[in-house]
Parts: sequence; C-alpha cells; structure tokens
Amino acid sequence: MKILNTKNYYQYLKENSNWFKELSRDDNNIYKFIEFTKDKYKLRATDKLSNAIDSIDLISNVLSVLK
Repeated sequence: MKILNTKNYYQYLKENSNWFKELSRDDNNIYKFIEFTKDKYKLRATDKLSNAIDSIDLISNVLSVLK
C-alpha cells in the first residue's frame, strides 16, 4: 500500500520490475527499496541541501557577473 500511495515509489517500481520479486520474497526489503528510490530521485535531506547550495552559488555568480 505504501508503494502504491507514493508516486515516486510506484514510478521506480514500474521502471525496475525486478523489485517485484525482491518485495514478494521478504517484506523487510521495502526499506532497501525505499533507499534505492531515494537515491534515484535524490529525495534525501543531503541532496536537497546540496541543490539549495548549488542554487545559491548560481545566483551569486549571476549577480557578480552583473556588477
């Protein structure tokens, strides 16, 4: 149910159908699946922080060019 209710999890499962076998063998593989999904779609807190820092750097570079 958790996979079907979350868009990113469902999309990753459609793209990587080998996870059907893994998830049907053991329910605890859901945590491994979630980690792989977060890696693929860069949903971790560190990824979001890195994107914010990159955006700030880009804005500062643009402003320094405009001076």
